Amino acid sequence: MTKKLNHPNVINWMIGVSALILFVCSSLRHILFYSTAFDLGIFDQGTYLISQGQPPISSFTNYHILADHAAWIWYPLAILYKIYPSVYWLLAIQAIALAIGALPTWYLAMQAGLKQSQAIAVAVVYLLYPLVFNVNLFDFHPEVIALPAFLTAVLMARSGNLWWFCGCIFLVLGCKAILSLTVAALGVWLLVFEKRRLCGAIALISGIAWYIIANKWIIPVIGGEAATIERYASRFSYLGNSLTEITKNIILQPGIVLKNLFSLDNIGYLLLLFAPVAWGISPQGMTPLVSAIPCLAINLLSDYQLQKDLLHQYSLPILPFLLLTVINNLAAGRVFLKTKRAIILWSLVTFLCLAKFTYFGGKYLQSLDTWQATHSAINLVQTSGSVLTTDEIATHLSQRKIIELINPAVPNVELDKFSYILLSIRNPGLSNNQEFVANLVNKLENHQAFNLQYQRDDVYLFVRK
Repeated sequence: MTKKLNHPNVINWMIGVSALILFVCSSLRHILFYSTAFDLGIFDQGTYLISQGQPPISSFTNYHILADHAAWIWYPLAILYKIYPSVYWLLAIQAIALAIGALPTWYLAMQAGLKQSQAIAVAVVYLLYPLVFNVNLFDFHPEVIALPAFLTAVLMARSGNLWWFCGCIFLVLGCKAILSLTVAALGVWLLVFEKRRLCGAIALISGIAWYIIANKWIIPVIGGEAATIERYASRFSYLGNSLTEITKNIILQPGIVLKNLFSLDNIGYLLLLFAPVAWGISPQGMTPLVSAIPCLAINLLSDYQLQKDLLHQYSLPILPFLLLTVINNLAAGRVFLKTKRAIILWSLVTFLCLAKFTYFGGKYLQSLDTWQATHSAINLVQTSGSVLTTDEIATHLSQRKIIELINPAVPNVELDKFSYILLSIRNPGLSNNQEFVANLVNKLENHQAFNLQYQRDDVYLFVRK
């Protein structure tokens, strides 16, 4: 046991280098104006407002940050903003959380009886799993903190360390309400398959309890009708327009469910999900995936395409249990790759095929022609006054009480309530088009309440007189 607790220095180097790479990549994406208000802007604004002792009601969503998935993790994160308010805290925490998951992965592999070389290979599998890199590029999401916490929770359960197990579960539940379903499923797996009855019971009961508390009390009471779980019903539109109707149709009309489950989109999603670890998947060792059933079922049942890829955060709760499956099968010899070199080579190939590092050579360079002008305009926003701007610029100005997005769906926005209006005709943002932004510029140029303070490369900054 003592040997297993002494992880080799190579693990430290792997974690350190990975964290640095992830942080540099997400920071560079942000600097290039490709981070977005949904979700980085929302979380940066909410965390900043908490740190200032103000109600963290996001002007992007118009409800309290706790109403967004009942994630209380923002309150301890706001302590960092008290030291110095910066969105880079979130990007750094995300990079560290994603990288540090390699450590409990290595311990779990050693605990399962793998050779040290194999345990190191499994840690590399984790770090090179494409979702880890890709989700780091998609703004910030608190469930990245839950990823190493899930792995550590299993490690603590197997080690008989009850208090650390409870701490990990508590941390997971604070990251996002929907993770409570995965926690409950983890409890079932620990009870039935791992024979860890106390840990299993704690996870099962706390998962169910927090799901009810979060969705029946915290979210609707704090956020009102707009923030209830019903707002996600549109992702299952073929099953109904409300949670009650969706649940009813799942039970009473299984044919509709089966038709959607066996769609080409779902088959493609499963291939993407399992491809990076296909060498280590065997039916006999798949019991850890019991814990992933809620997350996997939600993604498969949804007709929201972003839940069926390795780009966004929706598959993160599945990854720990995929790794546990690989560890189980590797320990039992039920794999077709057993050597460190072969395993790492497979992971490297799938990473090169599925990780979106190529964005830095194309997609993320598309707005370079207006980068300097946009940066200069942002620096002219000197006060904490209200701002109206585009999706990508918003994350650079979200540390204020009021900031809203230019939106063609709401053309008659009340301009007089803003101190600054910053927009770009050439790069109008995700939600806009050049014609709409150009018309808004013309309107503002003739608006008596605003002065044009800055104009360059089709970037305009208007300031209220």
